[in-house]
Amino acid sequence: MTEVLLRGRLLTFHDEPMGGEASADAFTYIEDGGLLLRDGMIAAMDEFSALRAGEGRNLEVIDHRPHLIMPGFIDTHIHFPQMQVVGSYAGALLEWLNKYTFVEEQKFSNQGHPERIASAFFDELIRHGTTTAAAYCSVHKASVQAFFAESHRRNTRMVAGKVMMDRNAPPGLLDTAQSGYDDSAALIAEWHGKGRQHYAITPRFAPTSTPEQLEMSGALASEHPDLHIQTHLCENTAEIAFVAELFPWSRDYTHVYEHYGLLGPKTLLGHCIHLTDAEIRAIAESRSVAVFCPTSNLFIGSGLFDLARLRASEPSVRNAIATDIGGGTSYSMLRTLDEGYKILNIQGQRYHPLRSFYQATLGNARALSLEDLIGSLKVGAEADCIVLDAGATPAMRLRMETVETLVEELFLLQTMGDDRSIVEVYVAGRPAKSTL
Repeated sequence: MTEVLLRGRLLTFHDEPMGGEASADAFTYIEDGGLLLRDGMIAAMDEFSALRAGEGRNLEVIDHRPHLIMPGFIDTHIHFPQMQVVGSYAGALLEWLNKYTFVEEQKFSNQGHPERIASAFFDELIRHGTTTAAAYCSVHKASVQAFFAESHRRNTRMVAGKVMMDRNAPPGLLDTAQSGYDDSAALIAEWHGKGRQHYAITPRFAPTSTPEQLEMSGALASEHPDLHIQTHLCENTAEIAFVAELFPWSRDYTHVYEHYGLLGPKTLLGHCIHLTDAEIRAIAESRSVAVFCPTSNLFIGSGLFDLARLRASEPSVRNAIATDIGGGTSYSMLRTLDEGYKILNIQGQRYHPLRSFYQATLGNARALSLEDLIGSLKVGAEADCIVLDAGATPAMRLRMETVETLVEELFLLQTMGDDRSIVEVYVAGRPAKSTL
């Protein structure tokens, strides 16, 4: 049995705080808290003095005061093969894909390249406090093997899948409807449920899959109803027009995925910016998840995610937030929350800091249907947690002199914080950042 007691200020969410500071029932904050980690799980959370007395004097204590301890961040949309694409100059989505992304992803057929990038990728996630992500691999089986092997070695809980694309891409990135199905089925058999790994059925997006491939993707979803599905939707107006040309029978872009049985409560739809009312209803009624990717949407110039419109539907559209590396410009969920706040604020949608940090933890865990395992500090959850320092830089320390409340501290972290604000990361109860 391995156990350790973390000491610090604890913050965890039970529900989405809709009323700002008035939402006290939605979260627990303990000023001098103790978090008992035992065999990779959270065994207890309470006042430090109560846990210290109850557990005896021989327990190892790691004192993180005055820092804040929270669940690890969760990123619900990120592209593992795009590390060397970040910051590529292009005017819009399709240009960016063809000029940079598809070129870079072809390198994943080179021996040793997937393994090298996988190691760097997980280092960056940990450095920025992300303990779970939903990731796109490349079309190559080797990229998925490298991703899951590295995740399994580090004992991280990850969701990932082989991209399926059989048209409108360079030959080096094309599979076929049958080979995409066969490769995915083999990878599911090998990796799904191995340790903390989850497989996601991953047709890249409708423009790069034939009807036959989308039908095969739907067959996989039918055969494996417990799996996640991830793809892109309505990111760019030119993309939407292209889909209308490729699928002239469809009512709209969302209808393509609906037709092939790819919508559902474990479906993650990246972007969802330019949606019709009918598409919003289809997404809401299927309980699919609209994933907000703020730094990517700003960088590529795709548009502004309208959260209030999605939340106003009946039923409300489930939502998540993500970095979308490499269209996104930072691995940091703190930077992502900051840009998300700006996008919503410019549309007159105030987004309270408590809601932001809920979304990056329990909210995203719920979006992944993994809230029983990750996203909170509740007893019985897996011990993935982070230690945050709101005074990590000279400028932040100066600002902290005037901070008086937890909410002000959270807003400072998301406005000025980055990887330097992540003091330590615990993965299944073991320190991971300090050992990089």
